Amino acid sequence: MNPYRLYLVTDDQQDLETLKAVVTGAVAGGVTMVQVREKHGDVRAFIERAFAVKAILQGSGVPLIINDRVDVALAVDADGVHLGQSDMPADTARRLIGKDKLLGLSIENEQQLTDAESLPIDYVGLSAIFATSTKSNTKKEWGIEGLRNAVVKCSFPIVAIGGINASNLDAIVGTNVDGVALVSAICHAPSPKQATIDLLKQIG
Repeated sequence: MNPYRLYLVTDDQQDLETLKAVVTGAVAGGVTMVQVREKHGDVRAFIERAFAVKAILQGSGVPLIINDRVDVALAVDADGVHLGQSDMPADTARRLIGKDKLLGLSIENEQQLTDAESLPIDYVGLSAIFATSTKSNTKKEWGIEGLRNAVVKCSFPIVAIGGINASNLDAIVGTNVDGVALVSAICHAPSPKQATIDLLKQIG
């Protein structure tokens, strides 16, 4: 089973009840991984949201990943952490979370992709494939060609993220990427469950 296939990243603008409804629907629809993202710096709220999502994922086999914060991941005993380039170094994070947890790293350019090869990570989040409103500080758009090249070059599983939706998903899948990470396409769908089912069908 490929845990990266359909990777939900939560929308930190949504309140707790909406978050719970989205994750519940997405899990029912077959999402394969969930990352809780909280950019507002309120650690208490982050932990509360992470515990709420963890309760929903209980027994589903879907891994819970925490964005950026190793301390929050440890506090809720999440399945892993996803780091950005300005977060804690991967070596340090690995030492803290242990060898059995998942460690992902966002990669924003070719140099970072090369550097990642020597790091103790499990997968790479290639960001951003297309420009997107949920990520305002995008430095580079990889595009389909860039993604295809990265898939060939990188020895780790790659999750594509950034501006991906039903209209460009076929082209993404055509690159043989290991997984697709989505925010809006699931979080803002009228039915997160139905959106997840449809996306998985499209991923094939």
